[in-house]
Amino acid sequence: MTKRSPSGNGAKGISADTAPPGRGLPRDIKVMLVAAFLIALGFGLVAPVLPQFATTFDVGATAAAVIVSIFALMRLVFAPAGGALIVRFGERPIYVGGLLIVAASTAACAFAQDYWQLLIFRGLGGAGSVMFTVASMALVIRLAPPESRGRVSGAYASAFLIGNVCGPIVGGLLAGYGLRVPFLAYAGALVLAALVIQTQLTHVTGSREAGKANPPMELRQALADSAYRAGLVSSFANGWATFGVRMATVPLFAVAAIGAGTEAAGWALAVFAAGNAASLSFSGRLADSLGRRPMMITGLLLTGVATGAIGFTSDMIWFLVASAAAGIGSGILGPAQQAAIADVIGNERSGGRVLAVFQMTADTGAIIGPVLAGVLADQLGYGWAFGVTGGVLVVAAVGWLLARESLQRPSGQPA
Repeated sequence: MTKRSPSGNGAKGISADTAPPGRGLPRDIKVMLVAAFLIALGFGLVAPVLPQFATTFDVGATAAAVIVSIFALMRLVFAPAGGALIVRFGERPIYVGGLLIVAASTAACAFAQDYWQLLIFRGLGGAGSVMFTVASMALVIRLAPPESRGRVSGAYASAFLIGNVCGPIVGGLLAGYGLRVPFLAYAGALVLAALVIQTQLTHVTGSREAGKANPPMELRQALADSAYRAGLVSSFANGWATFGVRMATVPLFAVAAIGAGTEAAGWALAVFAAGNAASLSFSGRLADSLGRRPMMITGLLLTGVATGAIGFTSDMIWFLVASAAAGIGSGILGPAQQAAIADVIGNERSGGRVLAVFQMTADTGAIIGPVLAGVLADQLGYGWAFGVTGGVLVVAAVGWLLARESLQRPSGQPA
């Protein structure tokens, strides 16, 4: 039997719309899904063009990767403040405020006149990004029925990644009208998402009120749990590969090594997201039945091997196949990872600070990964860049082999 988490599985302070397992998703979760789709659609618009836009200012692959890393660096710097703000003011105000900050900074990127302006504007958006990212994670954890955390996490990730399927393709087409146009479209999508959250999210008890009965979880409590520690390692690896190298190095690889154009980079990101969305259709439910650990180990190994293989492809077909396989692996591990963190925190108390540290590890990976991969690509070739990235994911899988299973099964079921 697995050791019981200290979190508990009550429903105090949770939305009145939270539905018991077996029924449809709670209304507030559906609102979150709509907002996630809009955010992902907008982000997907700029993903294929951001590195190329940076290179229009006469910089190389490493400098272009820094544009991705500066965003993650600012997220890392502001993550502790974001967690504290959520504990003090609640999830929804921080969510909406973060969306509007990123919208403003993204619109400013469209009017950047040189590399340094682009770097500053993109970096400023990182503060808002960590605000809405951590707030949305906290909301999903508090609103999800404990027995369906994997399913809810999978549905949320699916909505986000369906937007990512559409976004890169549309972004590549919009780039034909100028590389600045996708940035304006992204800003508009973020404003719309903010309106959805502000006007449609209902019955969410503030973190301050919930904290009167259950104090916020302390970081030291979470660090005592092997599942949380393993989650930090996999979050770092996922940030390195999925949010760092995939966004910064894959588009450059498509152009430099495959010899394709900006549209090919968009297709590579799209098939990754499509593979991710396909596996999300079942991985959330499996995380609720088989457990978090087996899904995490399988997903990390598949993503690691596929990511390493990308650097050795020489034609468009195999490049897309490897990208799709990496997306499938990422979709297998995603819901299980978030569900495991939710198991550790529980939905009776605020986990703003604990979630902030979890997010910081992903951002740390997203900072180190693209820069190191860019240096390796410039000095040794893309095979090394993607090979090292795949190795980091495999190491994270080993971490989960040593962690406990956080899924709490009903009495009488085998653990």
